[in-house]
Amino acid sequence: MNTDIHRLLDEAFRGVEMTPDAQDLKEEVRANLVARVAELEASGRSSTDAAEQAIAELGDVRELLGDADAATGGTARAPESAQALFLRHRVRPKTGFVVRVVVWSIAFVVGLTLATLGATGVLPLPIGPIIALLGVASTGVGLIVGDSLSQETTTNHPMPQNRASIYALASFLAMYGLGFGGLVALGALPMWAIVFAALGVIASIILFAFLAASQTNRHKAWTRHVQADTPPNRFEEEPETAARFGMYTAVIWTLTFAVIVVLVFTVGWWWAPLAFVVGFAAMLLLLARMMFAPKR
Repeated sequence: MNTDIHRLLDEAFRGVEMTPDAQDLKEEVRANLVARVAELEASGRSSTDAAEQAIAELGDVRELLGDADAATGGTARAPESAQALFLRHRVRPKTGFVVRVVVWSIAFVVGLTLATLGATGVLPLPIGPIIALLGVASTGVGLIVGDSLSQETTTNHPMPQNRASIYALASFLAMYGLGFGGLVALGALPMWAIVFAALGVIASIILFAFLAASQTNRHKAWTRHVQADTPPNRFEEEPETAARFGMYTAVIWTLTFAVIVVLVFTVGWWWAPLAFVVGFAAMLLLLARMMFAPKR
């Protein structure tokens, strides 16, 4: 167990009058810091570095308590608005991240454009290079998603690298699967290749559903306190409802793409968009039913 975080937390609360509200806040902050330290250690930070970074991200605990005595000589300040807090804690994108996103965006646009021109016969490209170009475009999408999630934002701590990589893989599979479906629709690949499209999309849906069901809180302390004044939605109040939504989503899209495969092999690929629309409509109905249904 990392004991540094408890010592540093005691130091952060030094000089604060430990009223019942302050004690409750301290224990809440302690639980959040322990979880944050675990995330940082999982990403490769040492125990000491992880504890120090978690405390640094916390900021001044007096601001969380609304106690501005140290800064105003005993005169309490009015609480800041959410917009003021957002601007004060704003995190600007890193230069390296911006450069990488531009490079990977170019890879996506160039790969998808050339693959489309090759599949439609505008460019005389064999099917092998077309599939490779589709892979370049899909890789660009995956890298953009994974790198974006692993960055610190104004309201969220950075996502652990391993989890961000799974999001990148799911995005890659979704893009590649849809790309294979497009090549089949354009006649660049035979009908049996729709199986690869379905496998890619279904695998991405399963990964996204798993990630959604196992998502952890990455909100920073100031964001959590702003959200405390916002009424929670049903998924936040009932985790079991959110879990069922994830499972129902996986079932709906698995059945949808199974129907698409059957339609392509029987009556023709032009019926596939209709099956997709029906699946999307079912998703919207499910979301409305589970989010806004009367509570029992």
